Amino acid sequence: MTKRFPCAAVGVLTLLAACRTSDEVSTAVGTLEMVEVDVGPLQAARAVRVLVQEGDAVRVGDTLALLGTPTLTASMAQAEARAAAAAEAARELSRGSRPAEIARAEAELSAATADAERAAADLARFEPLAARGDVSRATLDAARSAARAAAGRRAGAAEALRLVRDGARSERRAAAQAEARGAEAAAEGWRATANDLVLVSPVNGVVSSRNVEPGEVLAAGQSAVTVGQPSRPWARIYLSHHLLPRIRPGDTLVAHLDGDTTTFRGRVTAIASKAEFTPRVALTEQEREDLLFGVRVEFADDRGRLRAGVPITVTLPAAPSPPLATAR
Repeated sequence: MTKRFPCAAVGVLTLLAACRTSDEVSTAVGTLEMVEVDVGPLQAARAVRVLVQEGDAVRVGDTLALLGTPTLTASMAQAEARAAAAAEAARELSRGSRPAEIARAEAELSAATADAERAAADLARFEPLAARGDVSRATLDAARSAARAAAGRRAGAAEALRLVRDGARSERRAAAQAEARGAEAAAEGWRATANDLVLVSPVNGVVSSRNVEPGEVLAAGQSAVTVGQPSRPWARIYLSHHLLPRIRPGDTLVAHLDGDTTTFRGRVTAIASKAEFTPRVALTEQEREDLLFGVRVEFADDRGRLRAGVPITVTLPAAPSPPLATAR
């Protein structure tokens, strides 16, 4: 006798089958790589000493190599001398005149004042004599000229004393200070250049490659030493567009190595926005399956278990179950 299932029962069986399909666990395999940092100069230089070998462990700030240029020492000394001279000139202007300069200006004003008073007295004595005809007109004119000249010298000496007491003008002091700052900036630039020729490790890690030997010339930006970070391994896995909705940046995924039961946790840091390995026009179902998106997964490995070049299998979270349908 043939059994007939009601429509509700058929709907339940279909839903269970869909649940089993959605709960299937998917995995993806990627190859482990490590974060590497290339250390090199910002300008062309010759390698003087290389202090590390491949495989050496280094920490932040450890010296990796010493570089040099022929004119660096002389240029830096010249720049520092100019900076020192400009700074001293600015300080001298800001301090104002020295006491000896003020005393000399005061003495010159006193002498000019005495000359002016004497000339004025002579003119006052000659004027009544000239009125009576006892002194010639030429003598009186000469006395008047001498009095005016002496008064002018006294006024000039007074102005000179005022300028000495006031010191340099504010504009001149500002210009001297600006020149001093510019000279110091130039010297600081040469010091920075000298510091740049001492290559230090920017990270904790292991020297993965030594790219220069003493005597070789490096171009600007060329790597002298490459430092890898074994504690920051990462892998790129490729997922089809069907599996991509299961993950988002920031999600934590579990992974394991071949033949190893240890579970490693990784964090999704980037998902490609463009498919790879894609035909120009994806029309067939098989071609649509070829739509793969790269996903970068970073791991934290303080025990050194994850090594570059080793394949690792990443497990994706199960797809969410479809909503329950109302049976009819």
